[in-house]
Amino acid sequence: MTHQPGDQHSAMQLLERMFAVEMAFLNAETEDLEALAVAFHPDVVVHEPSSLPYAGDWRGLAGVGALFRRMREVWSDIGVERMEAVRAGDTVLMTCTLHLTARRSGEAVSQPFAEVLRFRDGRLTDGLPFYHDTGALAAVLAPSP
Repeated sequence: MTHQPGDQHSAMQLLERMFAVEMAFLNAETEDLEALAVAFHPDVVVHEPSSLPYAGDWRGLAGVGALFRRMREVWSDIGVERMEAVRAGDTVLMTCTLHLTARRSGEAVSQPFAEVLRFRDGRLTDGLPFYHDTGALAAVLAPSP
């Protein structure tokens, strides 16, 4: 990992906090947008691919909360393993294996996943995910014939 002088957090520390906040929000009985502010900057933007059911640019804490709500409707289980990351200044490049289970069908898919993440003051300001095969995700989400 690359660190600049004065960095407070390693790439993995930033990611672990961000994913912990995300998972807590996804699993919470009641939603608390302010809880997202621990890891997400108020000006955050997350850019999801147009081929997914939660496509688009999700802006601000309310937008990220809405994205997570939509993901919870689509996926019954979301997990990552073998996460690796490097940091250059405020940018973190992350790779992992992503595991998703479709809520409607119960079908699971696992695939490589990468993300370019930009942070300010230890909180995410911009997230750009790269799914290995959005077609495979769409296939497990498609209504049964």
